[in-house]
Amino acid sequence: MTKRRQFIKRSVLASLSTVIGTNIVFGEKMEKDYEPLFLQDNDPQSLFGKHAEMTTLNDRPWNIEAKAHLLDDAVTPEDRMFIRNNGVIPRNIDPENWTLTIEGESAQNQKSYTLNDLKTKFKAYTYQLTLECGGNGRSEFNPPAKGNQWTIGAVSCANWTGVRLKDLLADVGVNGDAVYIGYYGKDTHLSGDPNKVVISRGVPMDKAMQDETLVAFAMNGKDIPLAHGYPLRLVAGGFPASASGKWINRLVIRNIVHDGPKMTGTAYRVPAEPVAPGTEVPEEMMKIIESMPVKSLITYPKSGAIVKEGQSLEVRGHAWAGEQSVNEMDISIDFGATWQRVRLGRPKNRLAWQRWSADVKLPQKGYYEVWARATDSNGKSQPMVVPGWNPKGYLNNACHRIAVKVVTV
Repeated sequence: MTKRRQFIKRSVLASLSTVIGTNIVFGEKMEKDYEPLFLQDNDPQSLFGKHAEMTTLNDRPWNIEAKAHLLDDAVTPEDRMFIRNNGVIPRNIDPENWTLTIEGESAQNQKSYTLNDLKTKFKAYTYQLTLECGGNGRSEFNPPAKGNQWTIGAVSCANWTGVRLKDLLADVGVNGDAVYIGYYGKDTHLSGDPNKVVISRGVPMDKAMQDETLVAFAMNGKDIPLAHGYPLRLVAGGFPASASGKWINRLVIRNIVHDGPKMTGTAYRVPAEPVAPGTEVPEEMMKIIESMPVKSLITYPKSGAIVKEGQSLEVRGHAWAGEQSVNEMDISIDFGATWQRVRLGRPKNRLAWQRWSADVKLPQKGYYEVWARATDSNGKSQPMVVPGWNPKGYLNNACHRIAVKVVTV
């Protein structure tokens, strides 16, 4: 086994010890007792309970995405939820002694809360919230952008339960000069340096004060899974998922735009004005990504479907629009020459995706593509091609399409 795989194996085993309830000691006995978990060393199905069809883009750190047809559920189940990590999952989590400290130059007080405090001293809320990686769709940019080459599956919409962030901020007290909330988590930097912060992003104060912005301790009615932030996660639906920090143990109330790792340079930023593909854009010309753009996904049927001539084809999927809602949903079977309006459901709550469906009649045998296009509450529609190029390949909201073949009965 390579040194790299040994490192991954041990780091994940240490994390799993909190789930198994065992203090793992590295050595021959550990290798023997827990080897069944690692019959395939880098197998996310064994490690995290992921669906066998999930695609691993990177294993150090773990970055895993779904295929479109795996996201057909109204509420995304754990086994089909993408993973976007920046460092190593925390080891030896002790929920009984886990605390969240809120402080900062714009905090009126510094306070710490245990998990029990959060669960018993504040009202709990549950919202279904769309989380999408800012780089979802990066693989389609040309010239290519560096980073995980996400296709379409770095998005989810689970039910999150926790305390409203604004209720915690009210308890701590916020000065009038507050601008931003930054988070810090317990994940470890890939270098192994315990003093090096992996990622520390956050949200502006107006986002922090929304009802749906949660400090969450449960997902889909259970403890948050380890790979998704157990035991405590910030969840800010509608913004890039990097704003929803995992394994959080500290929040800072800032009087400036937060400047933690991955808040500066080109990280989660796009040019303030359109640029030609391949352009080097100086930092001062970049703007922070906030609300994600309107987008949709065809989750049924699976691309490559075969339909009998004369048979109606059921098509369905989801649509979302960051801080906005989706007002209209259309599909095309002639490469965008004409569009057909489809049935569009209402979101469960603000910032949840919306279910859509249609019955399509394909005119004759042959090859077809079904294209999906959503339009948000501001009247903005998805582009039919990859939108404006940017250095890190963010915000690709081009129409999703699947292939369908009609055959003679």
